[in-house]
Amino acid sequence: MYLAAAGVGRIAVIDDDRVSLSNLQRQVIHDTGRIGEAKVRSAAAAIARINPEVIVEPIDARLTEANAADLVAGRSVVLDGSDGFATRRLVNAVCCAARVPLVSAALGQWDAQLTTYRPWEGGPCYACVFPHDPAPGLAPSCAEAGVLGALAGALGAMQAAEAIKEITGAGTGLSGRLALFDMLAGENRTIRVKKRPDCPVCGPEAVRA
Repeated sequence: MYLAAAGVGRIAVIDDDRVSLSNLQRQVIHDTGRIGEAKVRSAAAAIARINPEVIVEPIDARLTEANAADLVAGRSVVLDGSDGFATRRLVNAVCCAARVPLVSAALGQWDAQLTTYRPWEGGPCYACVFPHDPAPGLAPSCAEAGVLGALAGALGAMQAAEAIKEITGAGTGLSGRLALFDMLAGENRTIRVKKRPDCPVCGPEAVRA
């Protein structure tokens, strides 16, 4: 919504899910009249109401190893808000290979994190920062544990801001820094994150492969 309002001229949205009532407390691009509709088509309709000049490409599909490279190719920036570690790793690998900046946001119940991955410029990729998935139960999904709707809105707006910076070249991006937010305590901080020389996704061996 904020990308469209800012005048980003072409936006592709990929999701294979349908709008449900439980989505609406955090996914405010949808409304009750869209329940049961493909999320990408509901989102496209909402974007058209905000800025009809934006070209929206709704992709009603799941991101897979078979289609990910084609979907990322030629993009200026990718925003990842997926709810699954396998998808996050796939998006990261494809963006690394295509040298497309990846603005990544992740949510817990009350906490969140945000960064941008540009490993070809010396910063880390997702696999550098998170080489292993958490043990089962340590990072439950939104469906399992719930998430504060306002937190999703706050991180979505900040993610859009980072994407606009990537598109325009304004300011300093978050590559090499991980922003952490604790909404329950009202605290946030930013920590430095480094590239792993032996990273199987963006390290020298991966580049040569």
